Amino acid sequence: MPFSSLGLSDPLLSAIADAGYSTPSPIQSQAIPAVLKGSDVLAAAQTGTGKTAGFTLPILHRLSQKNYSKNRPVRALILTPTRELAAQIGESVNKYGVHLHPRLKSEVVFGGVKINPQISRLKSGIDILIATPGRLLDLVNQRAVKLDQVETLILDEADRMLDMGFIRDIRKIISFLPKKRQNLLFSATFSSDIRKLTTGLLVNPIKIEVAARNTAAELVDQVAYLVDKTSKTQLLCHLIKKYDWQQVLVFTTTKHGANRLTEKLNKVDINAAAIHGNKSQGARTKALAGFKTGNLRVLVATDVAARGIDINLLPHVVNFELPRAPEDYVHRIGRTGRAGEEGEAISLVSHDEYKTLRMIEKLIGKEIQREQIEGFETAKIAPPVPPKQPRKPRPRRNTNQAKSNQPRKNTKSTHR
Repeated sequence: MPFSSLGLSDPLLSAIADAGYSTPSPIQSQAIPAVLKGSDVLAAAQTGTGKTAGFTLPILHRLSQKNYSKNRPVRALILTPTRELAAQIGESVNKYGVHLHPRLKSEVVFGGVKINPQISRLKSGIDILIATPGRLLDLVNQRAVKLDQVETLILDEADRMLDMGFIRDIRKIISFLPKKRQNLLFSATFSSDIRKLTTGLLVNPIKIEVAARNTAAELVDQVAYLVDKTSKTQLLCHLIKKYDWQQVLVFTTTKHGANRLTEKLNKVDINAAAIHGNKSQGARTKALAGFKTGNLRVLVATDVAARGIDINLLPHVVNFELPRAPEDYVHRIGRTGRAGEEGEAISLVSHDEYKTLRMIEKLIGKEIQREQIEGFETAKIAPPVPPKQPRKPRPRRNTNQAKSNQPRKNTKSTHR
C-alpha cells in the first residue's frame, strides 16, 4: 500500500517522497485514515514504528484544508513528556509541511530555557503547538497563549507522561480546551493507567495496536552478560573496544551514575557524553547532535532523558544497570532494531539484579540469553529458584503437660 492511497494531499506526498519514504508503516497505514476521518484514536505502538508521522501527516492535511485565520489561534496541540521528543516532533512537522502553501506555522515550547523568547514567538500566532505540560501551563498562566480554539489534541508517549507525574498538568490543560475536539492518544503500551486516562477523554476511539502488549522488539538480539558490579565499567570498555562499536546508547538508573560513567569512559579515550534532567538544554542538544552525526561515540542517558531520542540505524543499546521497572526495559531496547533493521541490546547484570532480570523475562515472555566474558566472570551465578517444600505439621501440644512444666510463680513466703 503506497502513501498515495491514504488520502493525503499532493504537497504532503511530495514531502514524504523527499524524505525517502514510499510505503507507510503499519501504524501509519492504520492511524492516518482514522485521523483524516476526524475520529478519536487510541494507538499503541513501540518506539521506532513511525507513529510521529502517523499523526503529524494527517494533522497537517486537515489543518491545510481549512481557511487560515489572521490571528492564527492554536488549532492543534501536541503534548509530549520530554524536550527531546518535542523537538523531534517539531522537526517532523516542518519536514512534512515544507510544500504546503501557505505554510502552517508551528512552535515548540519546553522548560529548561528562558520563557520570554517563547512568549515573543507566540505573539504572532501559530497553528500547531508542540509542548511539554509544565512549560505550557506556565505560558497559559502568563496569558501568552490561548487554547480555546484547539481542534485536535494529541498526547504522545502518554504512558511516559503518566510515569513522570504529569497527570494533574494534563487534566488542567484539558480544562482549557473546547469540549468538542478530536483526541489522539499514542502510547507504547495499553496499561491500566492509560485506560483510566482515556475514560471521559476519548469518544468512541478507533483502537490501533501494531505490537503485542509489552513485547520487546523482534529484530533486537538480546543478551545478558553476568558480571560483578565492580567490573561493569571495565567490561563495557572491553566490549566497545574489542568490537569497535562506534555508536552506543548506554542506560543508567541515576543522573549521578550517568556522570560517573561518562567520566570513566572519557578517561580511557572513549568519547562519551551524558544527558539527563540536570543537564542544560544546550548541553543536551549538543550531546544528541554529536551522537547523531557520529562525532560522539557513546551517549549515556537516564530513562527520562532518552525518551524522544530518534536515531536511524542505532546498532547498540547497553543496559549498564537494569531499570527499576521491567516495562522500561522494553522502552530502552526499542531505541534499536528500528525501521526493519536489526539491533543489539546488551545488559550488564550483577548478582543483585538477577531478580529484576527474571521479572523482565516474565514481562517479555522469553528468556534472555546469558553469557560470560573471559576475565569478567562473576563470582556468583544466579541460583535456581528452590522448589517449595511441603510444610511439616507441627506436633500437637499437650496443654496439661505444658501447664505442669511451667515454673511455679515465686510467691512470698509467710515463714521467717
